[in-house]
Amino acid sequence: MGLLIRFVNRTAYLRYGYLNRFKRTLGNFRSIGSTVKDDTVKESSPAPKPDLPDYNTPIDVDSHKLTRPKSRPRTVAPSVSGKWIGLDALAERTKGSLIPDTLKEMENDPDFKLTAEKLKKLGQKQMTKEERKKRQRALDDLGVPNFVQFWKQMAEKKTGVRPSTLTRKHCEQMQINIGLYCNQACNHCHVESSPKRKEMMDHKTAVKCMEILENSPSVTILDLTGGAPELNAEFRYLAARGKELGRDVIVRSNLTSLLEPGQEDTAQFFADNKLHVIASLPCYSAKNVNMQRGKGVFDKSIHALLVLNSMGYGREEELQLDLVYNPLGGFLPPPQVPLAEKYKEELLEHFGIEFNKLFTMTNMPIKRFVDFLYRRNELKDYMELLVRNYNLDTIDGLMCRNLMNINWNGQIYDCDFNQQLDLQCRGESQKSLTVWDISSLDEMADVKIRTDNHCFGCTAGMGSS
Repeated sequence: MGLLIRFVNRTAYLRYGYLNRFKRTLGNFRSIGSTVKDDTVKESSPAPKPDLPDYNTPIDVDSHKLTRPKSRPRTVAPSVSGKWIGLDALAERTKGSLIPDTLKEMENDPDFKLTAEKLKKLGQKQMTKEERKKRQRALDDLGVPNFVQFWKQMAEKKTGVRPSTLTRKHCEQMQINIGLYCNQACNHCHVESSPKRKEMMDHKTAVKCMEILENSPSVTILDLTGGAPELNAEFRYLAARGKELGRDVIVRSNLTSLLEPGQEDTAQFFADNKLHVIASLPCYSAKNVNMQRGKGVFDKSIHALLVLNSMGYGREEELQLDLVYNPLGGFLPPPQVPLAEKYKEELLEHFGIEFNKLFTMTNMPIKRFVDFLYRRNELKDYMELLVRNYNLDTIDGLMCRNLMNINWNGQIYDCDFNQQLDLQCRGESQKSLTVWDISSLDEMADVKIRTDNHCFGCTAGMGSS
């Protein structure tokens, strides 16, 4: 698990293949004047397709291979087997909890051990500050301005008008991260979840969140995430109450949590309440899934998908089952439409699994993923990749513009990424806001969106929102 997937020829590709194009891009936005008379945004005709030089990752994601890091690699734990022995005896193979295997891998994996030692020495806040400095140094070396300045310059170049600020729309989605406890410890996880995390929402905070939801008529979606939200004591209350209030309720599942002891009726609870399931499955092959998410995860994921299919998920109109792909290394995801077709073909042919949609997500350069990049001396390359593939068209759909995120203890954020970086929403007098400060999300309309250098992850390629 200590190594990340990259293409065999990726290093030379990133360093040289588009270096001149990147320099031209930097030259273009550096040359834009700093003073503009009109700060209003004007309507413009449809723009041509954005120039995304690295948005061409092959859809055969099972063929993505490892390369050695640029620096001398440390001794790493043996990689898991790439062989999958089929559907026979799948139920027997997936009995029991995944947690003992996850904890064992965390104890043996050198990267997890290094992070644990650093966390003990510095504390979470100081580690987050150091992480930000690493991203900023990479951008400074590339001559890239801060995210907002970059956005304004690129928008001006495209439209001829410099926008004034990144504004909110009507809030349509309440996302609640109800806890960081998880039965997995994935090497890309931006919330650093694991069985060792004990932060969970209490009932008092859950009730307050539902009061706010009831008072927020513009919000049509309740989005429950974690960690593994199903393993939180307040999950069923929140999901059922959200449905009572007439909202569409999303549960973001890692799939394997459905097979944990004590969760035998969770899939049935999903179906009874017609919850919209969005599930993580970074590949349709055992080797790549297990390498990113841990030993035994692929078997359990396939088993869980078959259980959901048996209840009508992915087959009946009211039982929506969507999957999420994120890259295994420092590259952009393949185009979503052809990759979805590939997933549907592979999962149906080999496992008889059906689903509705596939979403592709760009890995955010924060927390565990940024640690891996930094240790491999690839953080600067990745930040360059994100900037080089900046897509102005993603701005309109950024999650921070129509979503509010609430963490397990009631603090309010613009998005789940800001939550993990402790960039809390601020009200008047720069007061950090919690659910105890508001009665409706309508009150957040004029609260400024907080951005930082990680935001380039949400605007690269097709985005991460």
